[in-house]
Amino acid sequence: MILVDGPVDRATFEAGTGWAITARGACKAELCVPLPPDAATEARVDVDTVAGRLGMPVVRDEAHDLVAVGPETTVTGRALSTARAPALELPDFDGHPFDLATLHGQKVILVAWASW
Repeated sequence: MILVDGPVDRATFEAGTGWAITARGACKAELCVPLPPDAATEARVDVDTVAGRLGMPVVRDEAHDLVAVGPETTVTGRALSTARAPALELPDFDGHPFDLATLHGQKVILVAWASW
């Protein structure tokens, strides 16, 4: 989920992460994680506090005032084993081979789509 830096609208956080902020804490299905009192208000969520409790990685792009929040890891046990992309060569828009390794050291977003 990509957000503008700072406190986030509660509904936006809940829709983007699937975690509802309740009186019991951050809840998803029957799993609830307690939150400190200052983690959320009726309208806003402190992303750093809540993400920290849920084991969500938070990455900031200070130049553009954006924050990326990843999926929970420590709470559900799901985590990336590495941030290193595998060797990957795919055709570009013109059909020429493109090697992902040529982008080493740069920020990259990979978007995948399937019709099924």
